Amino acid sequence: MPIKNRLAEMQPEIAAWRHDLHENPEILYETHRTSALVAEKLKAFGCDEIATGLGRTGVVGVIRGKSNTSGKVIGLRADMDALPIHEQTGLDYASKTPGAMHACGHDGHTAMLLGAAKYLAETRNFDGTAVVIFQPAEEGGGGGKEMCDDGMMEKFGIQEVYGMHNWPGMPLGSFGIRPGAFFASTDQFEITVHGQGGHAAKPHNTADPVVAASQLVSALQTIASRNASPVDQVVVSVTSFETSSKAFNVIPPRVTLRGTIRTMSAEMRELGETRLKSITTSLLEAMGCKAEIRWIAGYPPMVNHEEQTEFAAEVARSVSGDCDFAEMTMGGEDFAYMLEERPGAYILVGNGDSSDVHTPEYNFNDEAIPAGCSWWAGIVEQRMPAA
Repeated sequence: MPIKNRLAEMQPEIAAWRHDLHENPEILYETHRTSALVAEKLKAFGCDEIATGLGRTGVVGVIRGKSNTSGKVIGLRADMDALPIHEQTGLDYASKTPGAMHACGHDGHTAMLLGAAKYLAETRNFDGTAVVIFQPAEEGGGGGKEMCDDGMMEKFGIQEVYGMHNWPGMPLGSFGIRPGAFFASTDQFEITVHGQGGHAAKPHNTADPVVAASQLVSALQTIASRNASPVDQVVVSVTSFETSSKAFNVIPPRVTLRGTIRTMSAEMRELGETRLKSITTSLLEAMGCKAEIRWIAGYPPMVNHEEQTEFAAEVARSVSGDCDFAEMTMGGEDFAYMLEERPGAYILVGNGDSSDVHTPEYNFNDEAIPAGCSWWAGIVEQRMPAA
């Protein structure tokens, strides 16, 4: 099953949907226009059932095949939300909303799944049920978890679930995937170091939180270098160092550190939290300071299921002729929650030589549309072949 002729013919139409979404980005759960557009198109395609409001602003469409002797139900998921970034692409369809843009390609993901839904509703050449899932708030809002918490898997009887993300730097329309841990957990921390401030010329009369916090930044790196096994993936990044004073001659009473810990397993995730709290408390106590630690649990590691990963790769090879073994990425992905609920797999589709995601210059490559749509359609038709 190479790229489907019908989906290649639909490429300009799907690209036009994508440009409209790109022009009108919406952040987190505020995808009201996007969700309404998706629901309107699913209705026009002739989906058998359409549900809105799952996970606040999520949309689900149900497409039944010509037969249902298999009893199988396959879920296909795309994310809809944009990022709080000011676009600098200069496109004629650039964002019309200041400070918001589709800098991660979710406009492309949504458009491709709409294209696959239109094709599947037209042909229905499969034995079972396809459930198309349009999710809000992937970019830090946990929309995938909210849709699952709303009972989406049970309500629609989903047995397996598949997702896709575009990937800059990969050849256009090619695919990459790996079994097991693929994307990292995304936990965050905020540490407030309470000391005793004073005059910068009299440091002996203070408990200097700046010196203590500076040593803590280095000490936290031992979580990865000395606590975790060298073969485990752990990243500890302190990304913000903020004092309570901006004067040159004042030692402030307080310093706040913020950052993230990324891991690829539940064991390393627990280790990261435990060691961060232990190192912080002990080191600051030794420096005459006190610690106030706020741990913000993020997405869990996203783990592909082995059988479904191999099947997803087979479909990808049938579309593009090849499917590379992808490297782990320490970025996060809340499709992890859906893969905790049901077996499934997440695949990358090449965006070609484009700017990286989460940059003001990024743009989804419309030429990837036929390959992405064909993969989603192939998941349904090959997993649930017509009786």
